[in-house]
Amino acid sequence: MLKYYLSQIDTISKKISLSLSKTDCIFLYGELGSGKTTFVRSLVHQLQKKNRIKKTEVVSPTFSLLHEYEIKNLKVMHYDLYRLKKSKELEKLGIFQENDRVITIIEWPEIIKKTITNRLEITFYHQKEQESRKLKIKGYGKWKKFKLNAI
Repeated sequence: MLKYYLSQIDTISKKISLSLSKTDCIFLYGELGSGKTTFVRSLVHQLQKKNRIKKTEVVSPTFSLLHEYEIKNLKVMHYDLYRLKKSKELEKLGIFQENDRVITIIEWPEIIKKTITNRLEITFYHQKEQESRKLKIKGYGKWKKFKLNAI
């Protein structure tokens, strides 16, 4: 488990963005307010900066369930499944149907039963100190050997 401070989230997202490619999927776990959306905002901004695109507003899709970000020939699909209770509800969202040029990021992925080959699972933990957090990363497929060492 890696301890980090909120001010280091850009460094974390940058390291992940360097290995990120089309068809990758990131599952984000953690309690409300643990840093999932903050991470997504930073990651999308890293991708926009890398592609020389103006930063856009990145907010939690809790009520809309999905926000899409077009970054040149890449699309980032940011889902928040917090309000969904059954896996049947996922069918209407069409997650994973369009993935040839898509990076899929999913907050609250617990109800997903489908196994995604190239996925990174990040779990965010609250710390007693407000500015301090911990995260755990586990990779599958091409992400299996990914390590986020000292930041």
